[in-house]
Amino acid sequence: MFTGIVETTGKLEQKVSMGGDCRLHISCSDLNLETLRAGDSISVSGACLTMLEPDASGFFADVSTETLALTTLGQLREGQRLNLELALGVKARLGGHMVTGHVDGKARLISRNEDARAERFEFEVPASLARYVAKKGSVCLDGVSLTVNEVDGRTFTVCLIPHTLEITTLGNLAPGDEVNLEVDLIARYLERLLDPDLEERQQPEE
Repeated sequence: MFTGIVETTGKLEQKVSMGGDCRLHISCSDLNLETLRAGDSISVSGACLTMLEPDASGFFADVSTETLALTTLGQLREGQRLNLELALGVKARLGGHMVTGHVDGKARLISRNEDARAERFEFEVPASLARYVAKKGSVCLDGVSLTVNEVDGRTFTVCLIPHTLEITTLGNLAPGDEVNLEVDLIARYLERLLDPDLEERQQPEE
């Protein structure tokens, strides 16, 4: 479990194809990784990955075919910055919202415009995920917890303060870029509880 409060950024040093999936080597000197063990979880631009061979300089992580299909990790370029957050500790403050690191899909940046010292970003989401995005609700974009300002069909806006633009990778986005989207966990469970036959109806006809 994560909070969507990015702790630092790392850099993709190497991406190696491994027979359909891939392995990432990510460097990061700002996190105390020596206290962690292989098998611990870390959020990498919003995707929960299993940390392998952590040391003072960074770590490795395997990315499955499912994760490659649903996220932007397959599009990463060596040298690219990545948002990082360690898993939530039992006594840690929950500063953002409940984030699992299980990415639902990709959102595309439509526009970004100045809003006083902040910037307002407009994103478009897949039609299948639009129902889970609500005004004043929460979304997680590339591992960053954000509050939704406005919703219009498949698009929504969020406001990024200067601090967020500076310490995360979102400040580098340009219109047309895609980000990893995780919708609010509570919205998904509510839908399932209120409509237990939903999954059955969503199955494709043979």
